[in-house]
This record gives sequence, C-alpha cells and structure tokens, in this order.
Amino acid sequence: MPVKEFIPAFRFLAIFLGLYLGLNVLYAWWISSYERTPDLATNLVTNQTSFILNLFGEQTHTRPRFEAPTALIVKESRTVLRVFEGCNGLNVMIVFISFLFAYRGSWKKLLWFLPMGLCIIYLTNLLRVILLFYVAEYWQNYFYYVHKYLFTAVIYLVVLALWWWWMQIVSRFSFKNFLPSEKK
Repeated sequence: MPVKEFIPAFRFLAIFLGLYLGLNVLYAWWISSYERTPDLATNLVTNQTSFILNLFGEQTHTRPRFEAPTALIVKESRTVLRVFEGCNGLNVMIVFISFLFAYRGSWKKLLWFLPMGLCIIYLTNLLRVILLFYVAEYWQNYFYYVHKYLFTAVIYLVVLALWWWWMQIVSRFSFKNFLPSEKK
C-alpha cells in the first residue's frame, strides 16, 4: 500500500495530538497560576450549580477550599460536594476543539459549530455537577460509580454525538458506508 494513502490520517493525528497537547500545556500553566485556590472556571461552574440548586429549594452556598484547588458546595454548614478543577469541563472541551480542527471543515461552519458545541458541553457538564450534588446528598453510596463511570460516559457520549454531527456537516460522513451491505 502506498504511503500517500495514509497522509490524511497522519495529518489528522498530527493536528489532533499537537493541538491537544498544546492546549493541555496552556491549561496546566493556567491552572498552576491559581496555586492552591480554585480556578475561575471551577468557581463559575460551582457558583452556577449552587444558584440552580437554590432555584430548586436546596439552600446551598459555595466556599473555596484554600488548602486545595477545590470549591465546595455547602448545605446547612455541611459540605455536600467538592468541585475540583477537573469538574469544570475544560479538559473535555480541549478534546472537542482538537477534533474539530483536525477533522477540517470550512471556517464558516466552524465559526457557528464550535461555540455551539462548547455551550452544549458546558451545559452538559453543569447538569452533571448538579446531578452529582443530588447523588452525593441523597444516594451517597452510589456516588463513586455514578461520578466515575456513568456521568463520565454521558459527557463523552455527548462529545461523540457532536463529533458525529460535525462529520455529517463537513463531509456528509455516514457510518452506513462502513456497514456490510445486505445482499438480496
């Protein structure tokens, strides 16, 4: 097989990995600038979560945890949920952005799809943190499994659905082309 056939795949991988690693280095640098306090994005997610929980009658407030880069959601002077920097959704957004730029499309399409996709990921993550509060408050025995497996799978399924949508928009990609055809 000629090497030329693999050039698009190598180009995709090089752009994806380069952007993914570069954005993660910038993200790590940004996070480290906050030292032992929660970063701006984590505080934003935590404050918005508490605000929404209060709309549903949960009477919560937030508080930074100064000995670790964590924000707390507190109910009745009791910490219910610790929100770490990984809970702000930015790592998932970096993976999403890297894929979009690697699976090239027109800039015109990217200008509307990228912000829309980031908003969907942000809102999905916000809903995830809200639901984690309820699991921590009312079904604490299930917290580890719901956090580690269920909600991680859900947020990545949302990203995969967005990627599939992007492939549909850019190249009219269809998984049907890869399925065996029925012979009559």
